[in-house]
Amino acid sequence: MLKKLFLSQNVVLCLITTKSTTPKFNNPLFNQHLLFPISLRSFCTSESDTQPFAVSYLVNKFGFSHESALKAFNNRQVRFNTPDNPDSVITFFQNHGFSHDNIRIIITKAPWLLSSQPHKMVLPKFQFLLSKGASSSDIIRLLTANPKILQSSLEKRIIPLFQLLNRFSKTNKDTIVCLIRNSLSFIIYPYHVLEANINLMIEFGVSDSNIARLLQTRSSIFGSTDLIKSLEEVKCLGFHPSKTTFGAALIAKKCSKKLWDEKVDVFKKWGWSDEVVIRVFRFQPNLLGASNGKINLLMNFWVNQLGWDSLALTKCPLMFGYSLHKRIIPRASVLQFLLMKGLRKKNASLVTPFTYSEKLFLSKCVLCFKEESDYLLKLYEEKMKFAHTMENDGMAFTTTTTTKPYPTKRGRQWHGIH
Repeated sequence: MLKKLFLSQNVVLCLITTKSTTPKFNNPLFNQHLLFPISLRSFCTSESDTQPFAVSYLVNKFGFSHESALKAFNNRQVRFNTPDNPDSVITFFQNHGFSHDNIRIIITKAPWLLSSQPHKMVLPKFQFLLSKGASSSDIIRLLTANPKILQSSLEKRIIPLFQLLNRFSKTNKDTIVCLIRNSLSFIIYPYHVLEANINLMIEFGVSDSNIARLLQTRSSIFGSTDLIKSLEEVKCLGFHPSKTTFGAALIAKKCSKKLWDEKVDVFKKWGWSDEVVIRVFRFQPNLLGASNGKINLLMNFWVNQLGWDSLALTKCPLMFGYSLHKRIIPRASVLQFLLMKGLRKKNASLVTPFTYSEKLFLSKCVLCFKEESDYLLKLYEEKMKFAHTMENDGMAFTTTTTTKPYPTKRGRQWHGIH
């Protein structure tokens, strides 16, 4: 009986001390007793009593850190005091084919969904996409990549956007794919900006095929606030808006001026002038899509190791898109041997053999030299085998910025390239 009395009085004391630091009981017996029931005191002031239920739910159910869960709560993204609504949201997604991992990724990006009413907010959007030919897996991919699209109005945003994209797609399925690939851009930029820039391109004379390609591969261009300036610049470089190359040139030109200048400087380091870069760019606008590392690797091999003129590459800028170790090195080894043996004319194009199919290359540069064919074939196959071995081992090929360009004049004198 006395034990129960001590216990009940201690609870009262605990409740009182949570409001004031001044003890309300001075009886030594009670003060001595407070040294023992620590668990009761902890229970009275434990974090679980003060932490919002929604925060605990995010932490325990989805592995949120306490800080990120509290941030979501403070930003009013989650507002629920029982598991009923968030559990119903999880069940909704499960019933529509979403796995546990899918749901975890989506909720991590968009915790506000747990406070939504999915049958009113989400289901109509699912139904619209399904009616346009999207599969369940398409919808899962779309929302896993960017669940923010569910915040958009179906009537004011999603349907108009689909219709706008559909104008430049061959099928509804192509539109779905475009939406999945570029959902972030289509949600970030206001719809009226996207629509205005597409109309601007049409008025400028950009072909529908170019617009379709840009929507698929570089949709961020349509969120630009100075698109007309870029269109004029590309046109001034000699690209016609109706040609396929116009879109590729626009992509390259839309990169920042700093990146553009850095790319030009890389080519100039290897002996190309500003005029040469622009001329080659007009012929092959994808040239500036090659990384600086790839350009340096090819130039270093071509100029420093082979001793060939870097300007020869201006005649075939596609070279910067070829695999260095699977195509360029094996074929260059064969050509270098032929030149050394005098089996190839010095004024013959160095770059043309690299554009051949493998069958044509072997026919024209290996098998036609009967006395040397066995050696050449072995040399070529060894280089190819080495390239595949390196690839399978996951080894990367790098170059250093300290590489010094080989004098182009020497290259021309050696092999007679003009």
